[in-house]
Amino acid sequence: MPEDKEAAPEANAPEEKPAADGGDATALAAEVADLKDRLVRTLAEMENLRKRTGREISDARQYAVASFARDMLTVADNLRRAIDAVPAGERESGDKALMALIEGVEVTERGLEQSLAKFGVRAIDAKGTKFNPEIHQAMYEAETSEVPAGHVSDVVQTGYVIGERVLRPSLVGVAKAARKPPAAANDDDGKAEAADAGKKEEAEGAGSAGSEAQSDPAQS
Repeated sequence: MPEDKEAAPEANAPEEKPAADGGDATALAAEVADLKDRLVRTLAEMENLRKRTGREISDARQYAVASFARDMLTVADNLRRAIDAVPAGERESGDKALMALIEGVEVTERGLEQSLAKFGVRAIDAKGTKFNPEIHQAMYEAETSEVPAGHVSDVVQTGYVIGERVLRPSLVGVAKAARKPPAAANDDDGKAEAADAGKKEEAEGAGSAGSEAQSDPAQS
């Protein structure tokens, strides 16, 4: 019986596992590297998704009022037309009722511009700048020396942007280089031809006088 008690622990002892060979270690290392690569890729995709979602939310907040703001630009145009329709002489007439009306329209226009600015809507400063087809729409070309060729010489209708997007392009006139009047060029050519003809006649006259001078001694 004592011998059985001593042999029991040996029977319950865990069996020793054979040590993993080199092939198993290589496979485990490859599996760990693959898992790390997947983890890095997953984290990168989640970060890109977070940034993209943030941009979409920001754009949705900023550009959600684009359609409404575009419709309000018509109101701004009408207010500006009402102000410009009053002649300068009428403004200086001192009519209190008219001045009060003009001031009220101007205050309404400024209030509308401030409200639009809160949502990122701002006017495009086009006059005198280089023509940009992304924010300008050319209506005509005009010869002028006030601005360089290819620049905006006149603004027909003010354009607006909301954030980084064009809400409405500016309708503009584009300057082109002034051409030299053809009449002036013809006059210069005519003057040059007349001068050449005069020189030719003078040369011929001088030659004739010389010939006559030589023939007079011979006759005497």
